[in-house]
Amino acid sequence: QVQLVESGGGLVQPGGSLRLSCAASGFTFSVYAMSWYRQVPEKERELVASISNVDGSTNYADSVKGRFTISRVDDQKTLYLQMNSLKPEDTAVYYCNAHWHLLDYWGKGTLVTVSS
Repeated sequence: QVQLVESGGGLVQPGGSLRLSCAASGFTFSVYAMSWYRQVPEKERELVASISNVDGSTNYADSVKGRFTISRVDDQKTLYLQMNSLKPEDTAVYYCNAHWHLLDYWGKGTLVTVSS
């Protein structure tokens, strides 16, 4: 059974940091490209960051470049998102995504709230 379980969300003050984790099981993690997406109510889900399964190359949304870092540990089947200098506009539900050819798996999300 395929599972992606996000954790690490919560309430943080502006300027603070959080690290999200995504624990994967039920599929061959190392062959999947992995990404973090986020969504706020009444808006489309947007890509935050992605990391290749081939060479570890990364891509980031312009809004998070220089503040967020995506990483993966294939042996542990875990994806991370280090989020620094958080802003109120980063408030969203963050989702983990695994992609390989026509296959897409999603977690249920973890809520990040940036507020004073």
